[in-house]
Amino acid sequence: MSETSTTTSTLIERAGIEIIPESERTAKPRDLFWPWFAANVSVFGMSYGSFVLGFGISFWQATLVSVIGIVVSFFLCGLIAIAGKRGSAPTMVLSRAAFGVHGQKIPGIVSWLTSIGWETFLAIMAVLATATVITQLGGDGDSIVLKIIATVIVAALIVAASVLGYHTIMKMQSVLTWITGAVTILYVILAVPHIDFAAVLARPDGGIGQVIGALVMVMTGFGLGWINIAADWSRYQKRTASDAAIVGWNTFGGAIAPVILVLFGLLLAGSDQELMDAVGADPIGALASILPVWVLVPFLLTAVLALVSGAVLGIYSSGLTLISLGIRIPRPSAAAIDGVILTLGTIYVVFFSADFLGPFQSFLITLGVPLASWAGILIADILRRRKAYDEDGLFDANGRYGAWDWTSIGTMVVASIIGWGFVLNGFADAAPWNNWQGYLLGLVGGADGDWAYANLGVFFALVLSFLVTYFARAAKIRAQENA
Repeated sequence: MSETSTTTSTLIERAGIEIIPESERTAKPRDLFWPWFAANVSVFGMSYGSFVLGFGISFWQATLVSVIGIVVSFFLCGLIAIAGKRGSAPTMVLSRAAFGVHGQKIPGIVSWLTSIGWETFLAIMAVLATATVITQLGGDGDSIVLKIIATVIVAALIVAASVLGYHTIMKMQSVLTWITGAVTILYVILAVPHIDFAAVLARPDGGIGQVIGALVMVMTGFGLGWINIAADWSRYQKRTASDAAIVGWNTFGGAIAPVILVLFGLLLAGSDQELMDAVGADPIGALASILPVWVLVPFLLTAVLALVSGAVLGIYSSGLTLISLGIRIPRPSAAAIDGVILTLGTIYVVFFSADFLGPFQSFLITLGVPLASWAGILIADILRRRKAYDEDGLFDANGRYGAWDWTSIGTMVVASIIGWGFVLNGFADAAPWNNWQGYLLGLVGGADGDWAYANLGVFFALVLSFLVTYFARAAKIRAQENA
């Protein structure tokens, strides 16, 4: 059997990728609010106001784009969270129903690389934010000792929480929610005087290509950035929990804070072009520059804790993904291994390679295309299913879901090839090895056209994969459920 008699201890969660026993499925849909809210109530979210306006669109266009992009992207996470409730297993294990037990390793590798990459990026941002604010306080932000201390503290917090597991993280996130929420409200109050409504409303409208580009950027920066781990946090839900409640609390918890923060960020960025430009180079430092000195320390702590909160969710899930690839180790050990990788990556960027962030982000954006394709396939698979998953079949290559599903694998490959053709490397100088992308942009006006930076490839990969899977695999899904 795929169930175990117990998966938790008094301190460390022992559950790996196996099915959570029914006796431990005690979470309620509203419990999903805490991890999603805590991971996204970050002042860093305000920086997206600058990023969105950077597409050359008006405040009202940016507002519409931000609200739709954030809510829809977390709604998609909520749809995948339904699978966690139905199957009580991690996202990448449940994805075996669509790709096959062995076939799932293909998107699994993409998911693991993406998760380990983004959590490392968040850790790097936390360390650099510490150095920036210390400098503004009059200290030496370039001090090697300071950066070492910051790196050790940030890495220790992330790794410790992820090793302890689900129950510790849920408690930690509920506490962090109040701390980060309170200081974020304080930041908003102090920053309100910097808003110039006349300047904000004077920004001209942009074209449809610019609007779509901003929309895709918002979706990938928020909900789609978490979509490969969405079911990990719903696997402790009761099987009788309402699908609508799962989707609703997931969407509300993930979207409510970013919507407010990005809209406020739009007002700040639209009021001050200099601040908007500064955010692009140093988001945390630029946002801190408009604060009085007395609030810089709580601002720093809040910014770091929020980034750590997001990284904890990522590293916990990347450990589960690592096990799903066939690495036979306990879940705490998998989280620790990913923690070591995160720490080494942070040390390398902070101390040895200041120019690494551009290529690093280019690599992660490239992975976003196949990840969007995977998401489209899995969402279609989930919406087509009406029954609980075959628990044993998820772990048996000779079982109901088979070893390889070539329809899903082929769809992901083709959709990714098409998708990469419609995205442009945003870091052409820093990552020239990624300039092979965009080979289909000639169909929409070329690399200098209005659609060049719209990142249509992410949208195409998601929608195309969903439509192909929804219709092409319908009969196979019915056969699996009737077996």
